[in-house]
Amino acid sequence: MPSTLRKIAKGAAYAGGSIVGVLVLYGVAAVGLSAVPVGKRGHSAPDAIEAYVLSNGVHTDIVVPVRNAQMDWTRLVRYADTPAADSSMRYVGFGWGDKGFYLDTPTWAELKPSTAFKAMFWLGESAMHTTFHHQPVEGSDCVKIYLSPAQYSQLIEFIRNSFDYDAQGRVEHIQGHSYGQHDAFYEAKRTYNLFYTCNSWANEALKAAGQRAAFWTPFDAGIFWHYRDREKQPAG
Repeated sequence: MPSTLRKIAKGAAYAGGSIVGVLVLYGVAAVGLSAVPVGKRGHSAPDAIEAYVLSNGVHTDIVVPVRNAQMDWTRLVRYADTPAADSSMRYVGFGWGDKGFYLDTPTWAELKPSTAFKAMFWLGESAMHTTFHHQPVEGSDCVKIYLSPAQYSQLIEFIRNSFDYDAQGRVEHIQGHSYGQHDAFYEAKRTYNLFYTCNSWANEALKAAGQRAAFWTPFDAGIFWHYRDREKQPAG
């Protein structure tokens, strides 16, 4: 093999090995740090606000009451922004993520390498996805959490600060995009990347509200790990 080709082959081998090494390190960190718990689970109480942590198998949403004495979310995200405009919905879910993933990749089969590359390496924009619900159903992909009024105030602030706002202080609805009849998209702050994913945002939301969460996780499983067999474990 000519020396030039040998150099190219050696360089490719080093590059390939480096990529594999980074991926292995990332996976080990994701598993290890996801297993480290922070915060405590809330207790049921007369003044507790019932909220939910909901996953679709990949992406985690934080679901809260549409209205209570502390917050009316329809002042921020309107029923009318969704195709159904169904004002009977009692809960609203919030999920943050990469705008390209959200708008251009309705299914994994439609994922483009360029979209994934931009998302992973700080090159894309972000969006908030809101979904109205009647009543979330607890199960393996949906857990109930209890927030004190003070904790809910902290969660409200975290979610509100995740939206991007126009010059008039209004959220910026991304029109013409939804997955179904009860959801809508809005412009958001921050940039999605390998180390701050949609699930990292949901995990940070739980931390902001003083709830049980992972130290750091890029995956939904890292959050739900801390809510397995919750009925058998102490709340504190």
